[in-house]
Amino acid sequence: MEAKKQGFLQALGVAAYCSLVGLIFWQGNNIFPKVSQYFGPVMVLLLLSTSVLICGLMVFYKPYKLFFADKKKEAANVVVFTSVWLFAFFIFFVLLMILFK
Repeated sequence: MEAKKQGFLQALGVAAYCSLVGLIFWQGNNIFPKVSQYFGPVMVLLLLSTSVLICGLMVFYKPYKLFFADKKKEAANVVVFTSVWLFAFFIFFVLLMILFK
């Protein structure tokens, strides 16, 4: 698959996953019962750790496979295009936030 398309799809996956996590944060009081002062931070840290793992796999698994298949330039291009697309999604969400303020 072309590096630009692969980068777009990976960034779209990360943006969709972040949107779902954001939805959980937004509606957390309605979804979860009252949480004690100890378990709340533990749950947030576990969610952060899991999110880092999931996003890392979504962004770096394909370039990892390409790198060890001796396609180093293509692997680097996928990482660069994924970063560019993620930044574009970030700008898009900032503009949406400003628009629907």
